[in-house]
Amino acid sequence: MKIYAIIPARGGSKGVPGKNVKDLCGKPLIAWTIEAAKKVPEISRVIVNTDDVDIAEAAKKYGAEVFHRPKKLAQDLTLDLPVFEHHLRALEADGDLPDIVVDIRATAPLRRSARIAEGIALLKRLGRARADSVRAVSKASKHPYKMWRFQGEHIEPFLPEAHTGMKEPYNAPRQILPDVFQNNGCVNIFWPETILEKKSMTGEKIAGFVMDEWESVNIDHPIDFFVAEHLMRAHREKFL
Repeated sequence: MKIYAIIPARGGSKGVPGKNVKDLCGKPLIAWTIEAAKKVPEISRVIVNTDDVDIAEAAKKYGAEVFHRPKKLAQDLTLDLPVFEHHLRALEADGDLPDIVVDIRATAPLRRSARIAEGIALLKRLGRARADSVRAVSKASKHPYKMWRFQGEHIEPFLPEAHTGMKEPYNAPRQILPDVFQNNGCVNIFWPETILEKKSMTGEKIAGFVMDEWESVNIDHPIDFFVAEHLMRAHREKFL
C-alpha cells in the first residue's frame, strides 16, 4: 500500500512571522515534523507543500521533497481542501496517486512518529467501508457546557438545556460532565477519494484516536514556542 505524507506549510504567517523555519530546540520548526514522518516505515514519500523559498530549503535539508504551491493557494483565507485537491491532482497526473494520504502540520512539533503510525493503522484496519478519514483529538481545554453567548446585555448558555439535558451545567463540576474532545491539528489521514470525489478533508465517517494534551501543542503564537521547548526538554528522552 502506497502511503505519502504531505506537510502543508505556507509562508506569510501573521501571528509568528517565519514560524515554519523558526528555531525550536536547535532545528527549524518544520524539521521536527519531517523527521517524525520519515521514521514511519509505511510512509514512502514525505512531501512539503509550500509557496515559500526558505521553507523549501529547510525541507530539502531535512530530507523531504518539495511541491511548489501556487501563490493563489497560499493566501490567509485559503482553505485546506483546494490545496490538497491541487496536490493530489498533480500526483494523479503523474500516475503516482497514493493509496493513503497523511496530512501532518509543521505547527505540531510534539507529535511523534508512533502517533502517525497509530493513525495509519486505524484507517487501514477500518478500511474504506468504515472510515473516510482518521483524525487525532485531545481532551478539550474548555468544556462547551460552560460557554456563553451574549443576548443584548445578558449572557446565556451557548448550548441550551434541550441540548445538554442538564440544568445549569455551567455551575457543575467538570468531573460529572461528559468527555469532550477537540481537533488537535496533529494528524489527519484519509483516502485520496475523500478529497477528490467527496470534496471533503474528512468525509462523513471520521474515526478518531486520542493524544495527550502535552503532545498536542500547536504553534500559533510566540509563547507557544516557549511552551513547546519546555515540553520537549521535560520529555527529552523522546525528542532530544
